[in-house]
Amino acid sequence: MSYLGPEFDQPRPGGPRRPRRGPLTVALAALVPGALLGWVVYETVGSSDGGGSDQAAVRSATASPTTSAPLLPSYPGEDDKQSGASAGPSARTGSSAPAASGSGSGSLKGKVVVIDPGHNPGNFQHASEINRKVDIGTNRKECDTTGTSTNAGYTEARFTLDVAHRLRTLLEQQGATVKLTHDDGSPSWGPCVDERARIGNAAHADAAVSIHADGAAPGDRGFHVILPGPVHAGAADTRPIVPASKDLGERIAGNFVRVTGEPPSNYLGGGTGLVTREDLGGLNLSTVPKVFIECGNMRDSKDAESLTSGTWRQKAAEGISAGIVSFLRGS
Repeated sequence: MSYLGPEFDQPRPGGPRRPRRGPLTVALAALVPGALLGWVVYETVGSSDGGGSDQAAVRSATASPTTSAPLLPSYPGEDDKQSGASAGPSARTGSSAPAASGSGSGSLKGKVVVIDPGHNPGNFQHASEINRKVDIGTNRKECDTTGTSTNAGYTEARFTLDVAHRLRTLLEQQGATVKLTHDDGSPSWGPCVDERARIGNAAHADAAVSIHADGAAPGDRGFHVILPGPVHAGAADTRPIVPASKDLGERIAGNFVRVTGEPPSNYLGGGTGLVTREDLGGLNLSTVPKVFIECGNMRDSKDAESLTSGTWRQKAAEGISAGIVSFLRGS
């Protein structure tokens, strides 16, 4: 998820920022071993207090959002056979999300995990649809955004799907039933942020994770995990899931840094790798433990090198999986 764009799940460009409620600590020190073409991008630089900057720089691409998809280069490991992911058919089950799948055996048998790949590669062709505002409890925000990209054009939407496929494979190997909020063009855009939350809720997920990559300024590096703050407004009531979501987020953060070597964000979260927000529809409307992970900054050359590597994306999936498994096992 980038800090580019009015939502998924971001404050509107130039709009007010909700301050973080203070950094949450996580024992990362002991675990440390030793990256849009053809659509409008709203770029907001994050700040060290974890609340984002009050200054937004808006950059508009020249191509129309209704034009054909730009021809982008391929990146290592995106083919499912290369990555070892078992994407499978995107069968639909009466909702906007693909069907759940699972091996039915293993240590996570009976556990349900919902993976939410941030954005959708088809969003840029559906500007009117994704700009429609939806209720997130605290206010109304745009349905979704296109996401960000590396300077070379590798999009966040492609990144998140690739990591989601890898993560699904790992969790299914542990016996979990896994459901993606969207997959391989089904649906062709979105879903909206409120629907993404509802998919996890309807699945009665034991854990839900939304995968993103940030679009902050060059030099801003590292990952951070976004936790839901205590929200009770309109249809949103996160109070029952805040403690479990914090536990899930801390476990993912600790394992992510251990497996990938990616440092905690140097521009958000005060070095903890954790940020709390109360303005994200995907978290506000969730009734199951849920977090977001920004795996790195696509606009930073060092992070982009990692994000465009199939080998590193496999490590990212392994780190996230390890955190989810630890949470579900309670160990």
